[in-house]
Amino acid sequence: MIYENMDQLKSGCEFILANDGKDVRVLNESRFREKLIDDLIYTTVFSPDPETSQAARFLIRRGAASLGIISASIQSLYEAMGQKEISGFTVPAINIRGITYHVAQAVFRAAIKGNVGPVLFEIARSEIGYTNQRPLEYTCAVTAAAVKSGWRGPIFLQGDHFQINAKKFAADAKKETSAVKDLIREAIASGFYNIDIDTSTLVDLSQPTVKDQQRNNFTLAAQLTALIRDLEPEGITVSVGGEIGEVGGKNSTVNELQVFMDGYLEELKKRGEAFKGISKISVQTGTTHGGVPLADGSVAKVKIDFDVLEKLSENAREQYGLSGAVQHGASTLPNEAFDRFPATGTAEIHLATGFQNIIYDSKGFPAELRARIYDYLRAEMSNERKEKDTQEQFIYKTRKKGFGPFKMELWHLPMDVRDEICAELEKQFAFLFDKLKVNGTKAVLDQFIKPVDVPQKMPTALKG
Repeated sequence: MIYENMDQLKSGCEFILANDGKDVRVLNESRFREKLIDDLIYTTVFSPDPETSQAARFLIRRGAASLGIISASIQSLYEAMGQKEISGFTVPAINIRGITYHVAQAVFRAAIKGNVGPVLFEIARSEIGYTNQRPLEYTCAVTAAAVKSGWRGPIFLQGDHFQINAKKFAADAKKETSAVKDLIREAIASGFYNIDIDTSTLVDLSQPTVKDQQRNNFTLAAQLTALIRDLEPEGITVSVGGEIGEVGGKNSTVNELQVFMDGYLEELKKRGEAFKGISKISVQTGTTHGGVPLADGSVAKVKIDFDVLEKLSENAREQYGLSGAVQHGASTLPNEAFDRFPATGTAEIHLATGFQNIIYDSKGFPAELRARIYDYLRAEMSNERKEKDTQEQFIYKTRKKGFGPFKMELWHLPMDVRDEICAELEKQFAFLFDKLKVNGTKAVLDQFIKPVDVPQKMPTALKG
């Protein structure tokens, strides 16, 4: 049910949630989880009344918090990894582009079955736009999924590729930087306590020295880190990531990592001794976001340079106390590649397009809806088609942009269809958790993560 006004919402919450004008208590957990949480998240996303939607968001987050489901920073765990107090696994960071509430449930179900601890739920700056998911909506969808699935403990929300667009920066550096700063403010206010700064787009390989090549990258990364430190809630250290090589570009080197880190730390020091730096570093080792589609629409096999990845991770830990290197663009890799990431000390791995592919290519996905989405892309995104692209390549590259325009229909797929798709996703999540060695790591969260429950202001419509 989608509540269209506050009277409907208050009636739906009666005897299930209670509030004292400041916070929320769950009176009936089973009814909260079985039905009300569905209504609240659908109201959050689709209610025509902004006041009712705002109230639903508050009730989801505070209701979840009363059950011990709290947004957290992964910083202290990554610090322990940097000090080699713990190792042996790679943290999965999962981008959910569509049907977020239901896909996140599949993640949590697999995590509960595998007794998994650290999993990051993330969304990139570009994805926020084309999937029509602002940070607060994403927070609510993941949080509601945790409630629905019976998850207990911290959840980790991450801003992925909060990226400076190089062309826009060249045209108006102040405007483009301000846009990323505004997004950082919005994300932190929405409970994103893990943020990946991506200024690697500003690396200029035409410059004569590595330091000159990386200068804009490390200078702006330090500036944005300082902003994050000013914005983070009391008691929380936001986990910040940096990036030295744009995904899809040339492979990173240890020298580039060192030059970036030395320059970054020097710039950060200028802004204040107390500013803590990044906890991880994203590198390029041979992958491309989404993979490289071939003429028939299949994806080319990619060869990752695991030796480089291992050296970069080790150097990041030994010299700078970071958790290690981060691998992007990995979800379309062959299955046999994934167990090599923990073996090489990779701290974190970003996974996105492979899950999108499971949704679109599922036997259960309605053929008629798929055809309408593809027709829309051919009509509305034709300017993105490159001259040499086949029809299959064009669709593969652009179908991620169908999630926003068809959001209502995707969220309202018949239950049996949705369940079939999510069962396929859950199977893949479980496979990845096993290969990345995060099964059995739930106790790690109890040891290293102490979530801070950040107060939230109750909407006026809920008071009284």
